[in-house]
Amino acid sequence: MYRNLDITALRSFVTVADTGGVTKAAGFLNLTQSAVSMQLKRLEEMLGVELMDRSARQIGLSAAGEQLLGYARRILAMNDEVFGRLTNQEFEGEITLGVPHDIVYPAIPQVLQQFNIDYPRVKVHLLASFTVKLMEQFSQGVCDVILTTETAVSPGGETLTELELQWIGAPGGAAWKARPLRLAYEHRCIFRKDVVTALDKAGIPWEMAVESDSTRAIEASVSADLAVHTVLKGMNAPYLEAIQHGGALPNLTRKQINLYASDLDQGPAKQALIEAIRAAFRTL
Repeated sequence: MYRNLDITALRSFVTVADTGGVTKAAGFLNLTQSAVSMQLKRLEEMLGVELMDRSARQIGLSAAGEQLLGYARRILAMNDEVFGRLTNQEFEGEITLGVPHDIVYPAIPQVLQQFNIDYPRVKVHLLASFTVKLMEQFSQGVCDVILTTETAVSPGGETLTELELQWIGAPGGAAWKARPLRLAYEHRCIFRKDVVTALDKAGIPWEMAVESDSTRAIEASVSADLAVHTVLKGMNAPYLEAIQHGGALPNLTRKQINLYASDLDQGPAKQALIEAIRAAFRTL
């Protein structure tokens, strides 16, 4: 015999757990305190366990309640996602988002995941390219929103954060010790000019050992300890690591991560995506 959990009761349970009391939960749920208490009681009777520890002044969870809480959150998330996908037709459309290859992680996947839940009928096309190319596409109207890595922000843009460039190489690698220093860069990478200038000023001989239009090819070469590369701090792939060179390599410049958005289609969905991107990068 199948038994079904009461979604309304689960939502009351999670809200009480999050707010720490029936009174606050009732306010959030726009219900009376007695209604929330009845839903909790109904859930306890259904499961045959006590979910709340009512011995203290502030209601807490029992051991069974703590176990249920994780399940309840997932059930409610799936419930809300179903309703969002099948019934939310308020916002529809497409947004093209351009992001440089080397700053897609770690922020963009999280942004897109949450946006897809909030606006399931709005398709986001992600273009990963180089800053120069993305600026061209933005000016041509190909992209609605782009991120860039630049020394300074251009008119119409806003700076989300500023990070320093760091040297990266293979975990435990030794390529950074070689002279001439072997570098690996994409042809259109805007970082390479500043890096070469810094090496020349420091009197460190170098050679462009690996050049490619593919970021994957660069990462593969660096992870094989064939050369070194640079990325904004915290943006390196998990199979590469910051080089602890102890001053053997020069310090590098800082770069801005800037955002540009077209003036067309300033609807709620697009604004929500922009706000999510702002929040994600400002916490880096």
